Amino acid sequence: MKRAAPRGPGELPAHLRERLRWVGDRTDPDVRADPTGWWHDGELLAQLGPALAELFREASPTVIVGPQSRGVLLGALVAVHLGVGLVELVKDPCPAADSDAWLQVTTSPDYRDRQLRLGARRALLRAGERVLFVDDWVATGAQVEAAHELVERSGATWLGAAVVVDGAERSHVRRAVSVRSLLRLRDL
Repeated sequence: MKRAAPRGPGELPAHLRERLRWVGDRTDPDVRADPTGWWHDGELLAQLGPALAELFREASPTVIVGPQSRGVLLGALVAVHLGVGLVELVKDPCPAADSDAWLQVTTSPDYRDRQLRLGARRALLRAGERVLFVDDWVATGAQVEAAHELVERSGATWLGAAVVVDGAERSHVRRAVSVRSLLRLRDL
């Protein structure tokens, strides 16, 4: 199968909009975004890591942090592009043993009105590291705020949050955690 010619970086927002699907039935109270078309398109997938890294070009992160599951997928793309490591933020972590030290925080209610525990192995987030958070979407900001708190507890330096879509419902969240995005919700 012949692949289409690569699109330029200026075409990325249009390509993202093309591959995003909204799902929901007429009787549903709302519709939800389905970004799985982004993962299916190899050309688009190859552009996401470099594009998200570019949002914080001047920051020089030493590690990327991404929440399960989409944040880890995108975070890995950014980490590989930058040649740095990745720390997975696990939802509802269960340490394997008493000696398995974790940093954990509880989120405020998320877009599904859930409060989650997020955690990372203490040995993977160290003082002196420069941390960039990566995810697909910010809505309530609950996970990015919790990640920010977790990074501060570790002694590492928070650089900001690189996301595909900024749909932050509270503008102070955007400023407090330095959200930068490829698209804003209103662009969709």
